[in-house]
Amino acid sequence: MSKIKLQLTLTVLILFAASAFFAQKKTAFDLNNLDRSVSPAQNFYQFAAGGWMKNNPIPDDQTYWGSFSILAEENNRQLKKIIETVSLNKNWPKGSAEQKIGDFYATGMDSAKIERDGFKPLAADFKSVDNIQTKKDFVKVLANLHFTGTGALFNFFVRDDAKKSTLNAPYVSQGGLGLPDVEYYTKDDPRSKEIREKYLQHMVNMFRLTGIDQETAVKYSQIVMNIETQLAKASNTRVENRDPEKTYNKMTIANLKQIAGGFDWDLYFENLGVEGINLVVVSQPKFVTAMSELVNQIPVNDWKIYLKWNIVRDAAGALSSPFVNERFDFTQKFLAGAKAMPPRWKRTIGSINGSMGELLGQIYVKEYFPPEAKARAEKIVQTLLVAMGESIKGLEWMSDATKQQALFKLSKFGVKIGYPNKWKDYSALNIERDSYYNNLKRVGKWARAVNFAKIGKPVDRAEWGMTPQTVNASYSPTRNEITFPAAILQPPFFNPDADDAINYGAMGAVIGHEISHGFDDQGRKFDEAGNIKDWWTKEDADKFKARAQKLVSQYNNFTVIDTFKVNGALTLGENIGDLGGLTVAFAAFKNTDQFKKGETIDGFTPAQRFYLGWAQVWASNRRPEALKLQVKTDVHSPSEQRVVGPLQNLPDFFNAFDVKPGDPMRNSDDKIVKIW
Repeated sequence: MSKIKLQLTLTVLILFAASAFFAQKKTAFDLNNLDRSVSPAQNFYQFAAGGWMKNNPIPDDQTYWGSFSILAEENNRQLKKIIETVSLNKNWPKGSAEQKIGDFYATGMDSAKIERDGFKPLAADFKSVDNIQTKKDFVKVLANLHFTGTGALFNFFVRDDAKKSTLNAPYVSQGGLGLPDVEYYTKDDPRSKEIREKYLQHMVNMFRLTGIDQETAVKYSQIVMNIETQLAKASNTRVENRDPEKTYNKMTIANLKQIAGGFDWDLYFENLGVEGINLVVVSQPKFVTAMSELVNQIPVNDWKIYLKWNIVRDAAGALSSPFVNERFDFTQKFLAGAKAMPPRWKRTIGSINGSMGELLGQIYVKEYFPPEAKARAEKIVQTLLVAMGESIKGLEWMSDATKQQALFKLSKFGVKIGYPNKWKDYSALNIERDSYYNNLKRVGKWARAVNFAKIGKPVDRAEWGMTPQTVNASYSPTRNEITFPAAILQPPFFNPDADDAINYGAMGAVIGHEISHGFDDQGRKFDEAGNIKDWWTKEDADKFKARAQKLVSQYNNFTVIDTFKVNGALTLGENIGDLGGLTVAFAAFKNTDQFKKGETIDGFTPAQRFYLGWAQVWASNRRPEALKLQVKTDVHSPSEQRVVGPLQNLPDFFNAFDVKPGDPMRNSDDKIVKIW
């Protein structure tokens, strides 16, 4: 992700299995997925999913293949059916959901026109950059690009105020980089050096496609790399950006000018179409100061080259095949290991999901989401909330005073399941059948206008951050709510034909994961209303930090591939979520008839099936390049460590599979971590 977002929505990539996971409909568990040559006490991930991994190679157009991608593929087929049906009709009423979706898809699929247009769609933006003569001109053009969604230099957006969560506030945060992590610009390890070399060549290739000769393209690329490297050196790392207190710095516009006076903020806001801003939250003050100084120090002509690079980089996926192929070769093939590009229809559907997701979601829900699924999911969520409450009450390390505050926060949790009760209003968005690129620009302007209009206005708690067709789930600390879209409420995450053990091990554990995010190292710093507030006693906070640090150390010791290890600090929130989620889900599962009766299915006890259900959800294969990228940029641990890491701390797991002291799947008593 190229843009650092302030929104502390701590998501977990919920990975689903395909029908192979559920070949036995009644038991919802395929024994062929097991690798019985490995003891569950040695490597539970290999034992539970080794057979699946062996029999499911990664398709060429994927960098990862697992339950998430398989379910996403099925969703794509469903969405394609919907979209192709509406796109065939050119006579839908103007402004209807069908017209907008159909026309957008038609332009995205019009490869002949896209190829004919080549570089032409960028001509107007390039001309505006060429006309820049002064630093003031630069600020004006930058604002115009920001308004259409082109990222450069920094990010400006509106979201919940993290210390006054009932109101929306404008935020300024670091940005402007083309590589996926700031440390790729500064580290001297072999992979970082290789990435910088490939990135420079990638820029040269892209500039050549705009009609620039080789020598000039090399010069331009070096200028861009110099600017981005200076921005990267002033930027926070991903770990530093995980601290919600240090990334919340509200100040007046006068204060902003004091720390970043080299940038004309009044001119920027004027050309952005934003008026009446009195306060702004600055996520990384040191970056804003350095950025302002760079604007003054670097020549205007260099900034013009930098802006052109950002225009090309952001637009490449919507241009002719030379641009698309070059973008794919660097971002997907080199960085992530993909062998082939996804077909155009998949890429276009991805654009529709990102641009008009709720419009498409309204049709998707009618076709594929039965109302009874929502009711069943709501029941399980409430069960897990109760289990979390019991877990908090039973914590031996936490004082009664902090427990009361934690229970109060838990009682105020909001729950969103399936789809919004109030759909997003797209009436002001105009979509035509003229050009794919033009439609993307229209969407960019519309989305920014909608976002900027929220400044100073009350937060709409009914608003969703994900579409119904998104295979994901989330917790929002500023709203203190968990969200489970419709697409996640299907097998294997939730299977109406599965026994309770499988459903609690899969869906229950992930629901528990999201609930636990309200109390992880970030979420615990927010109160019941979603405001950053310290509601802990000092003693309890210190105890939490000590336990969290033990978890950091555990994950730091996991080698993922070659010399690449899990970053325990970067993944701490998700690792706490997994550990807490499994703990409360198993506690809730103990109350089911299946657990109490203790009957075996296919030779496994209820407790064993619970943990097998969890592991099978994460069964996957990932390309080496993608693994290296993940450990550097993703707040989630890789699949194997997501399974193994929490289980090594759970006595209930030890009992279920007779894991003895000294076995690899069991931490020694002095290293076992229990937080929630």
